[in-house]
Amino acid sequence: MNNGALLLFVLSFGHLCTDLVQGALPALLPYLKDQFSLSYTVTGSILLAAHLTSSVIQPLFGYMTDRRPFPVLLPLGCLISGIGVALLPHSPSFPWLIATVMFLGFGTAAFHPEGFKATACIASVKRATGMSFFSVGGNLGFAIGAPAAIFLVSRYGLTGVAVLIIPAAAAAALFVPALPPIRERIAAVAMRPLPPNENRVRHPVYAVSLIVLIVVFRTWTQLGLAAFLPFLYREELARNPGFVASLLFLFLGAGTVGTLAGGPIADRIGHRRMLFFSLALQVPLISLFLSAQGWAVFPLAAAVGATIVSTFSVTIVMAQELFPRRMATASGTIAGFAIGTGGIGVTLLGAVADGYGVPAAVHLINFLPAFGALLAAMLPIPWKAGLATAA
Repeated sequence: MNNGALLLFVLSFGHLCTDLVQGALPALLPYLKDQFSLSYTVTGSILLAAHLTSSVIQPLFGYMTDRRPFPVLLPLGCLISGIGVALLPHSPSFPWLIATVMFLGFGTAAFHPEGFKATACIASVKRATGMSFFSVGGNLGFAIGAPAAIFLVSRYGLTGVAVLIIPAAAAAALFVPALPPIRERIAAVAMRPLPPNENRVRHPVYAVSLIVLIVVFRTWTQLGLAAFLPFLYREELARNPGFVASLLFLFLGAGTVGTLAGGPIADRIGHRRMLFFSLALQVPLISLFLSAQGWAVFPLAAAVGATIVSTFSVTIVMAQELFPRRMATASGTIAGFAIGTGGIGVTLLGAVADGYGVPAAVHLINFLPAFGALLAAMLPIPWKAGLATAA
């Protein structure tokens, strides 16, 4: 199993199965809120616990794997995520629930830095395109997770989500024969000398700090909408769960299309330019989506979802190119903040919803991509940086 395309497929499939659990968690919030009699703010802290755990640990895993590759973290991360979601329905109390979601977050933290680094080493040239293929697995898993969770809970009760351990275990098994060639690809890239123009940014720490802030605003936008759409359509959720499940699937699933398109576009027009225009476009799209009525919400949900996620792989590659000898650390930092700070955003929006209502919290989200676009305009990176010049 030493074919590059096949290895990328295995990595992408593992990403799908790991993020399937992450995608299920926001859709479970209304059911967990009722089961434990929680406020909106405390309900948001469930995501905060899972995501902050991942946020703190991912850069540590990245630092460790930059010093010595640990491909075994790939199947291990899949398994821990699956076990965590299987244990979730059996939490006897709220503290146990928080402990379980933190365990789940640990699995996510273990998988992502090594997965991003392995993908970069296998993809090599046109790295944003290769990273898009890896990321699309996560986007698809995140999209499937929400409707899958709603379907399983509506049919079998909250214990039904334990079924999600099956794809996680399958991905872990698929990784076993792929680990030796993945390790070889990582070692081969580590021994290559850096090209003379590899690091053209004079202040990489400042640049990556701005990228992290952009990722924070982008993540608050995506997870804020994903977490509060079920509450915004709560009456419809009780009467017709399929309507809300379909809306979430389109919103999250369109990220798959956005990711597939975003990487090649960024390789063609430049990473920074792609990032700026994606953020700027979100502002009018979200405004139209939140004011839409009836079936018009579905195509707008897809457009918003695709635009938000289109730059996920781009920001990962931008960070890796700023620190080419610390690719796992850079990836872990970006992905960690992307996952971890989402819980903070949902918790803060929950506080707004408690005080002013869910519609007020959801409309507040529209300011976030505007702040992100402003930061993208301030990046000390050339607008054409990242253009693919070789095949």
